Amino acid sequence: MARLLDLPSLPVGAPVQDPLLVLEVTQRSYDGGSYTVLTLGNATGRIDSAPLWERDRPMVEGIRKGHVVQVIGEVEPYRGARQLRITALDLLPHETVDFSRLLPSVGDVSRYWETLDGWRREIKKPRLARVVSLFYDDDEFRRRYGACPASVSGHHAALGGLLRHTVEVGAIARTIARVAGADLELVLAGVLLHDIGKLEAYRWDGVFDYTDAHYLVGHVVLGALMLDRRLNVEAEPPCTEQERAILHHLILTHHGHLEFGSPVVPLTLEAEVLHWADNASAKTASMAEALRDADAFGGSEGGALVSQRKFWQLDQRRVYRGSSDWGTSNESV
Repeated sequence: MARLLDLPSLPVGAPVQDPLLVLEVTQRSYDGGSYTVLTLGNATGRIDSAPLWERDRPMVEGIRKGHVVQVIGEVEPYRGARQLRITALDLLPHETVDFSRLLPSVGDVSRYWETLDGWRREIKKPRLARVVSLFYDDDEFRRRYGACPASVSGHHAALGGLLRHTVEVGAIARTIARVAGADLELVLAGVLLHDIGKLEAYRWDGVFDYTDAHYLVGHVVLGALMLDRRLNVEAEPPCTEQERAILHHLILTHHGHLEFGSPVVPLTLEAEVLHWADNASAKTASMAEALRDADAFGGSEGGALVSQRKFWQLDQRRVYRGSSDWGTSNESV
Protein backbone atom coordinates (compact mmCIF):
# COMPACT_ATOMS: atom_id res chain seq x y z
CA MET A 1 0.00 0.00 0.00
CA ALA A 2 1.30 3.41 -0.98
CA ARG A 3 2.43 5.68 1.84
CA LEU A 4 -0.21 8.18 2.91
CA LEU A 5 0.63 11.78 2.03
CA ASP A 6 1.23 13.70 5.28
CA LEU A 7 -0.48 16.99 4.44
CA PRO A 8 0.41 18.99 7.59
CA SER A 9 4.15 18.40 7.16
CA LEU A 10 4.46 19.07 3.41
CA PRO A 11 7.11 21.75 2.85
CA VAL A 12 6.83 24.53 0.31
CA GLY A 13 7.77 23.16 -3.09
CA ALA A 14 6.59 19.62 -2.34
CA PRO A 15 4.88 17.94 -5.30
CA VAL A 16 1.44 16.39 -4.83
CA GLN A 17 0.02 13.60 -6.98
CA ASP A 18 -2.52 11.88 -4.74
CA PRO A 19 -6.23 11.27 -4.20
CA LEU A 20 -7.73 13.79 -1.77
CA LEU A 21 -11.18 14.33 -0.30
CA VAL A 22 -12.99 17.57 -1.09
CA LEU A 23 -13.92 18.98 2.33
CA GLU A 24 -15.22 22.37 1.21
CA VAL A 25 -15.85 24.25 -2.04
CA THR A 26 -15.79 27.99 -1.39
CA GLN A 27 -16.74 30.66 -3.92
CA ARG A 28 -15.18 34.08 -3.34
CA SER A 29 -15.62 37.38 -5.12
CA TYR A 30 -13.30 40.23 -5.95
CA ASP A 31 -13.62 43.35 -8.06
CA GLY A 32 -14.32 42.14 -11.53
CA GLY A 33 -14.87 38.46 -10.94
CA SER A 34 -14.84 35.44 -8.68
CA TYR A 35 -12.68 32.45 -7.88
CA THR A 36 -12.95 29.06 -6.16
CA VAL A 37 -10.96 27.64 -3.26
CA LEU A 38 -11.03 23.92 -2.54
CA THR A 39 -10.28 22.62 0.95
CA LEU A 40 -8.77 19.19 0.42
CA GLY A 41 -7.84 16.56 2.96
CA ASN A 42 -6.99 13.01 3.89
CA ALA A 43 -6.59 11.12 7.15
CA THR A 44 -3.57 13.25 8.12
CA GLY A 45 -5.08 16.73 7.76
CA ARG A 46 -6.20 19.35 5.27
CA ILE A 47 -4.90 22.07 2.98
CA ASP A 48 -6.54 24.87 0.96
CA SER A 49 -5.97 25.22 -2.73
CA ALA A 50 -4.62 28.36 -4.34
CA PRO A 51 -7.38 30.37 -6.01
CA LEU A 52 -8.88 28.65 -9.05
CA TRP A 53 -9.74 31.48 -11.43
CA GLU A 54 -12.23 31.78 -14.25
CA ARG A 55 -9.77 30.11 -16.61
CA ASP A 56 -9.73 27.10 -14.26
CA ARG A 57 -13.52 26.75 -14.18
CA PRO A 58 -13.62 23.70 -16.48
CA MET A 59 -11.28 21.88 -14.07
CA VAL A 60 -13.57 22.36 -11.03
CA GLU A 61 -16.94 22.27 -12.78
CA GLY A 62 -19.18 19.82 -10.92
CA ILE A 63 -16.75 19.26 -8.03
CA ARG A 64 -18.69 19.09 -4.75
CA LYS A 65 -18.06 18.54 -1.05
CA GLY A 66 -17.59 14.82 -0.46
CA HIS A 67 -16.07 14.10 -3.86
CA VAL A 68 -12.69 12.43 -4.11
CA VAL A 69 -10.29 13.88 -6.66
CA GLN A 70 -6.92 12.88 -8.04
CA VAL A 71 -4.81 16.00 -7.59
CA ILE A 72 -1.61 17.06 -9.30
CA GLY A 73 0.01 20.18 -7.95
CA GLU A 74 2.64 21.76 -5.76
CA VAL A 75 2.69 23.34 -2.30
CA GLU A 76 3.45 27.07 -2.39
CA PRO A 77 3.67 29.82 0.25
CA TYR A 78 0.88 32.30 0.82
CA ARG A 79 0.94 35.01 3.50
CA GLY A 80 3.05 32.95 5.86
CA ALA A 81 1.03 29.80 5.35
CA ARG A 82 0.82 27.15 2.62
CA GLN A 83 -1.58 26.50 -0.20
CA LEU A 84 -1.77 23.90 -2.93
CA ARG A 85 -1.40 25.16 -6.48
CA ILE A 86 -3.41 22.70 -8.56
CA THR A 87 -2.41 21.99 -12.15
CA ALA A 88 -4.72 19.00 -12.79
CA LEU A 89 -7.80 17.58 -11.12
CA ASP A 90 -9.80 14.43 -11.91
CA LEU A 91 -12.93 13.14 -10.16
CA LEU A 92 -12.56 9.55 -8.89
CA PRO A 93 -15.46 7.04 -8.63
CA HIS A 94 -16.44 6.46 -4.98
CA GLU A 95 -16.24 2.69 -5.38
CA THR A 96 -12.53 2.92 -6.17
CA VAL A 97 -11.68 4.91 -3.02
CA ASP A 98 -10.42 3.69 0.36
CA PHE A 99 -12.09 6.20 2.67
CA SER A 100 -10.13 4.95 5.68
CA ARG A 101 -7.14 6.76 4.12
CA LEU A 102 -9.09 9.96 3.52
CA LEU A 103 -11.04 10.55 6.74
CA PRO A 104 -9.26 11.34 10.04
CA SER A 105 -9.46 8.46 12.52
CA VAL A 106 -8.49 7.82 16.14
CA GLY A 107 -7.40 4.33 15.11
CA ASP A 108 -8.24 1.15 17.00
CA VAL A 109 -11.13 1.95 19.38
CA SER A 110 -11.02 -1.29 21.39
CA ARG A 111 -9.12 0.39 24.24
CA TYR A 112 -11.86 3.00 24.57
CA TRP A 113 -14.56 0.33 24.69
CA GLU A 114 -12.64 -1.52 27.40
CA THR A 115 -12.57 1.64 29.50
CA LEU A 116 -16.27 2.47 29.02
CA ASP A 117 -17.42 -1.10 29.66
CA GLY A 118 -15.30 -1.16 32.81
CA TRP A 119 -17.02 2.01 34.03
CA ARG A 120 -20.41 0.51 33.23
CA ARG A 121 -19.66 -2.33 35.63
CA GLU A 122 -19.28 0.27 38.38
CA ILE A 123 -22.94 1.24 38.01
CA LYS A 124 -24.58 -0.95 40.67
CA LYS A 125 -27.95 0.80 40.88
CA PRO A 126 -30.14 -1.65 38.96
CA ARG A 127 -32.52 0.73 37.19
CA LEU A 128 -29.72 3.09 36.20
CA ALA A 129 -27.61 0.21 34.86
CA ARG A 130 -30.59 -1.15 32.94
CA VAL A 131 -31.24 2.16 31.17
CA VAL A 132 -27.59 2.46 30.09
CA SER A 133 -27.57 -1.16 28.91
CA LEU A 134 -30.53 -0.51 26.59
CA PHE A 135 -28.00 1.33 24.41
CA TYR A 136 -24.61 -0.13 25.25
CA ASP A 137 -25.68 -3.78 24.98
CA ASP A 138 -27.02 -3.14 21.48
CA ASP A 139 -24.54 -4.25 18.78
CA GLU A 140 -25.79 -1.81 16.14
CA PHE A 141 -25.56 1.11 18.57
CA ARG A 142 -21.98 0.12 19.47
CA ARG A 143 -21.00 -0.19 15.81
CA ARG A 144 -22.26 3.29 14.99
CA TYR A 145 -21.10 4.92 18.23
CA GLY A 146 -17.60 3.53 17.69
CA ALA A 147 -17.38 5.12 14.25
CA CYS A 148 -19.13 8.47 14.78
CA PRO A 149 -17.03 11.65 14.98
CA ALA A 150 -17.56 13.94 17.97
CA SER A 151 -17.93 16.92 15.62
CA VAL A 152 -17.80 17.52 11.88
CA SER A 153 -15.01 20.11 11.96
CA GLY A 154 -14.19 20.93 15.58
CA HIS A 155 -13.00 18.81 18.51
CA HIS A 156 -12.45 15.07 17.92
CA ALA A 157 -13.53 15.36 14.27
CA ALA A 158 -12.38 11.85 13.38
CA LEU A 159 -13.77 8.37 12.96
CA GLY A 160 -14.05 7.08 16.52
CA GLY A 161 -13.82 10.62 17.83
CA LEU A 162 -17.11 10.42 19.73
CA LEU A 163 -15.95 7.34 21.62
CA ARG A 164 -12.62 8.95 22.49
CA HIS A 165 -14.39 12.14 23.60
CA THR A 166 -16.74 10.09 25.80
CA VAL A 167 -13.78 8.44 27.53
CA GLU A 168 -12.16 11.83 28.11
CA VAL A 169 -15.39 13.26 29.53
CA GLY A 170 -15.71 10.21 31.77
CA ALA A 171 -12.16 10.49 33.10
CA ILE A 172 -12.63 14.18 33.91
CA ALA A 173 -16.16 13.80 35.29
CA ARG A 174 -15.21 10.94 37.62
CA THR A 175 -12.52 13.07 39.22
CA ILE A 176 -14.76 16.12 39.60
CA ALA A 177 -17.62 13.99 40.94
CA ARG A 178 -15.44 12.54 43.71
CA VAL A 179 -14.13 15.96 44.70
CA ALA A 180 -17.58 17.58 44.58
CA GLY A 181 -19.43 14.74 46.32
CA ALA A 182 -21.72 14.09 43.33
CA ASP A 183 -23.46 10.77 42.66
CA LEU A 184 -20.68 9.04 40.71
CA GLU A 185 -22.93 6.40 39.16
CA LEU A 186 -25.42 9.00 37.91
CA VAL A 187 -22.59 11.11 36.51
CA LEU A 188 -21.27 8.03 34.67
CA ALA A 189 -24.71 7.39 33.21
CA GLY A 190 -24.81 11.01 32.05
CA VAL A 191 -21.39 10.65 30.43
CA LEU A 192 -22.54 7.57 28.51
CA LEU A 193 -25.82 9.13 27.36
CA HIS A 194 -25.09 12.82 26.87
CA ASP A 195 -23.95 12.67 23.21
CA ILE A 196 -26.01 9.78 21.83
CA GLY A 197 -27.95 12.32 19.74
CA LYS A 198 -24.88 12.80 17.54
CA LEU A 199 -25.65 9.46 15.91
CA GLU A 200 -28.69 11.14 14.35
CA ALA A 201 -27.16 14.62 13.96
CA TYR A 202 -23.99 13.66 12.05
CA ARG A 203 -23.08 11.63 9.00
CA TRP A 204 -19.69 10.16 8.20
CA ASP A 205 -20.32 8.33 4.92
CA GLY A 206 -17.43 9.66 2.87
CA VAL A 207 -17.42 13.10 4.49
CA PHE A 208 -18.20 14.51 7.92
CA ASP A 209 -21.37 16.55 7.70
CA TYR A 210 -24.65 17.40 9.42
CA THR A 211 -27.95 15.65 8.82
CA ASP A 212 -31.24 17.49 8.39
CA ALA A 213 -32.08 16.50 11.97
CA HIS A 214 -29.09 18.47 13.22
CA TYR A 215 -30.43 21.67 11.70
CA LEU A 216 -34.04 21.03 12.68
CA VAL A 217 -33.54 19.75 16.23
CA GLY A 218 -29.85 19.53 17.23
CA HIS A 219 -27.94 16.70 18.88
CA VAL A 220 -28.76 17.77 22.43
CA VAL A 221 -32.52 17.42 21.99
CA LEU A 222 -32.11 14.45 19.65
CA GLY A 223 -30.37 12.61 22.48
CA ALA A 224 -33.30 13.17 24.83
CA LEU A 225 -35.71 12.00 22.14
CA MET A 226 -33.62 8.87 21.52
CA LEU A 227 -33.72 8.08 25.22
CA ASP A 228 -37.50 8.49 25.26
CA ARG A 229 -38.01 6.25 22.24
CA ARG A 230 -35.84 3.51 23.69
CA LEU A 231 -37.52 3.61 27.09
CA ASN A 232 -41.00 3.60 25.57
CA VAL A 233 -40.56 0.30 23.73
CA GLU A 234 -39.80 -1.59 26.93
CA ALA A 235 -42.67 -3.78 28.14
CA GLU A 236 -41.87 -2.83 31.72
CA PRO A 237 -40.57 0.67 32.56
CA PRO A 238 -36.83 0.38 33.29
CA CYS A 239 -36.95 3.48 35.49
CA THR A 240 -39.46 5.75 37.20
CA GLU A 241 -40.79 8.94 35.60
CA GLN A 242 -38.75 11.05 37.99
CA GLU A 243 -35.62 9.08 37.09
CA ARG A 244 -36.40 9.57 33.41
CA ALA A 245 -36.63 13.34 34.00
CA ILE A 246 -33.27 13.31 35.81
CA LEU A 247 -31.62 11.58 32.86
CA HIS A 248 -33.33 13.98 30.44
CA HIS A 249 -31.86 16.86 32.45
CA LEU A 250 -28.33 15.47 32.16
CA ILE A 251 -28.60 15.22 28.38
CA LEU A 252 -30.39 18.53 27.84
CA THR A 253 -28.04 20.62 29.99
CA HIS A 254 -24.63 19.27 29.04
CA HIS A 255 -23.74 22.36 26.96
CA GLY A 256 -24.36 24.44 30.05
CA HIS A 257 -25.82 27.60 28.52
CA LEU A 258 -28.84 28.44 26.37
CA GLU A 259 -26.68 30.26 23.82
CA PHE A 260 -24.51 27.16 23.41
CA GLY A 261 -27.41 24.85 22.57
CA SER A 262 -28.76 23.66 25.92
CA PRO A 263 -32.53 24.24 26.13
CA VAL A 264 -32.18 24.43 29.91
CA VAL A 265 -29.28 25.13 32.27
CA PRO A 266 -27.91 22.66 34.86
CA LEU A 267 -29.97 22.48 38.05
CA THR A 268 -28.30 19.47 39.68
CA LEU A 269 -24.79 18.82 40.91
CA GLU A 270 -24.42 15.89 38.51
CA ALA A 271 -25.52 18.00 35.53
CA GLU A 272 -23.01 20.70 36.49
CA VAL A 273 -20.21 18.12 36.72
CA LEU A 274 -21.13 16.66 33.34
CA HIS A 275 -21.24 20.07 31.66
CA TRP A 276 -17.77 21.11 32.80
CA ALA A 277 -16.25 17.71 32.01
CA ASP A 278 -17.72 17.84 28.49
CA ASN A 279 -16.46 21.40 28.02
CA ALA A 280 -12.98 20.52 29.29
CA SER A 281 -12.61 17.62 26.87
CA ALA A 282 -13.77 19.71 23.91
CA LYS A 283 -11.68 22.78 24.69
CA THR A 284 -8.44 20.97 25.53
CA ALA A 285 -8.69 18.86 22.38
CA SER A 286 -9.27 22.01 20.32
CA MET A 287 -6.32 23.73 22.00
CA ALA A 288 -4.00 20.80 21.29
CA GLU A 289 -5.09 20.73 17.65
CA ALA A 290 -4.63 24.48 17.26
CA LEU A 291 -1.08 24.26 18.63
CA ARG A 292 -0.28 21.59 16.02
CA ASP A 293 -1.48 23.84 13.18
CA ALA A 294 1.85 25.07 11.79
CA ASP A 295 0.18 27.24 9.17
CA ALA A 296 -1.53 29.26 11.90
CA PHE A 297 1.90 30.33 13.13
CA GLY A 298 3.32 31.23 9.73
CA GLY A 299 4.37 27.84 8.42
CA SER A 300 6.54 24.96 9.54
CA GLU A 301 9.80 26.84 8.88
CA GLY A 302 10.20 29.27 11.75
CA GLY A 303 7.01 31.11 12.51
CA ALA A 304 5.64 33.09 15.43
CA LEU A 305 4.94 31.99 18.99
CA VAL A 306 1.44 33.50 18.96
CA SER A 307 -0.88 32.24 16.24
CA GLN A 308 -1.58 34.66 13.42
CA ARG A 309 -5.25 33.78 13.37
CA LYS A 310 -8.00 33.14 15.90
CA PHE A 311 -9.75 29.81 16.34
CA TRP A 312 -13.54 29.64 16.43
CA GLN A 313 -13.32 26.38 18.40
CA LEU A 314 -11.61 28.35 21.18
CA ASP A 315 -14.06 31.26 21.28
CA GLN A 316 -12.01 33.28 18.79
CA ARG A 317 -8.83 33.11 20.85
CA ARG A 318 -5.27 33.03 19.56
CA VAL A 319 -2.93 30.38 20.97
CA TYR A 320 0.66 30.54 22.23
CA ARG A 321 3.18 27.77 21.58
CA GLY A 322 6.18 29.02 23.52
CA SER A 323 7.71 26.37 25.76
CA SER A 324 10.70 25.61 27.96
CA ASP A 325 12.37 22.52 29.41
CA TRP A 326 12.63 24.45 32.72
CA GLY A 327 16.25 23.48 33.23
CA THR A 328 15.94 19.74 32.60
CA SER A 329 18.61 19.96 29.89
CA ASN A 330 21.08 21.28 32.52
CA GLU A 331 21.97 24.19 30.26
CA SER A 332 23.00 27.42 31.94
CA VAL A 333 20.39 30.15 32.10
